[in-house]
Amino acid sequence: MTLFKKIAASILMSLLSTNVLASSGIFTDQLDGQFDASRYLSENAYGFLPVPIIITDPAVEGGLGMMGLFFHESEEEQAARLKTMQDESNDKAAKSLLPPSVSVAFAAYTGNDSYLIGGGHLGFFNQGRIRYMGAGGYGDMNIDFYGFGDIILNKPLEIKTQASVIMQTVKFKLADSNFYLGPTHRYIDAQISPSNINDLVGNFPPEYQEALTNVLTRNITTSGAGFTLEYDSRDNFFSPTDGLKYELNYLWFDKALGSDVDYHLTELTALHYFKLSKQWRTAFRVEANYANSDGFLPPYATPSISMRGIPMARYQGQSVAMSELELIYKINFRWEVNAFAGIGKATNKFSDFSASPSRVSKGAGFRYLVARRYGFNMGIDIAQGPEDTVFYIQAGSAW
Repeated sequence: MTLFKKIAASILMSLLSTNVLASSGIFTDQLDGQFDASRYLSENAYGFLPVPIIITDPAVEGGLGMMGLFFHESEEEQAARLKTMQDESNDKAAKSLLPPSVSVAFAAYTGNDSYLIGGGHLGFFNQGRIRYMGAGGYGDMNIDFYGFGDIILNKPLEIKTQASVIMQTVKFKLADSNFYLGPTHRYIDAQISPSNINDLVGNFPPEYQEALTNVLTRNITTSGAGFTLEYDSRDNFFSPTDGLKYELNYLWFDKALGSDVDYHLTELTALHYFKLSKQWRTAFRVEANYANSDGFLPPYATPSISMRGIPMARYQGQSVAMSELELIYKINFRWEVNAFAGIGKATNKFSDFSASPSRVSKGAGFRYLVARRYGFNMGIDIAQGPEDTVFYIQAGSAW
């Protein structure tokens, strides 16, 4: 889920969990008389909002946090948004409006004593022809490490990573097309150590003992710059039902940029949304990430399988690919149900990719159209992976 969708999900979760729901009329849609947050969001589309964060990932044993949001709009943009949002007779015009630029500050604490603090900004400029997203923060994360690709540890090793992070991307629209192109930058300064140093002894295959011990017990900086190319024809920013989104990121990590290790990172994501009929539609995701490095990278910099049902960073490797297929049935104007399945692979050598084991997940969920005039739905997915069954609070598409 993108930064902006996480923000939107947190906003709606805060609305559902507060006594503001008792206010007469503000959460009732005049179109069908059902619960709807459009009016509240439209009349509070700027200003400050405190919202909770709910973390469900088993890799950090769940957690809670708080996020503060500040929306930025000119008086002209405010007037246009309010006029469109308050038109109850128009259920589609709002989908064409750009989301407001938003700044965020956040803090969270998890069940395994991990925590993070930071902030970010998502900005739309020149009628959306320029898009900026930047974030930075500090985290102290405790996550079990199982190995790299086909190199499996004798037992999981809890790794503590204390890191400062800065990430920035600027995208420029190419003419009147659906393509965006721009620079991207990522910087992480981390201190990595096992929670129990004795767990390093005899936990690795002998031929990798020295190399893995070195990468898991060091202070390291990774700093890279590159470009991002995106094609986006989706019909909705939040909950697309039709269209495509392709994104290619390519970054060089080099000592000249302040990095302690040199490598190239390639990330390719393809999202497809298709309407099959009035009630049925499907969505398909393909993602491939490749870190071209001569040696092991720190766990936080190594690509990993990211799918519903699989804990964060559970399966890592320099070559990672995954795909997911989702089928959605629209019950009525407000409600829909979905079923999905995915498969992923992670290995250290691209040549060994086909022979590496597949990790399969599957599950089902539901969505409710919680903000009609934004075309924004929300719900829950329950996914079963190779080891865990996990539930997720979803804002629109899971991707």
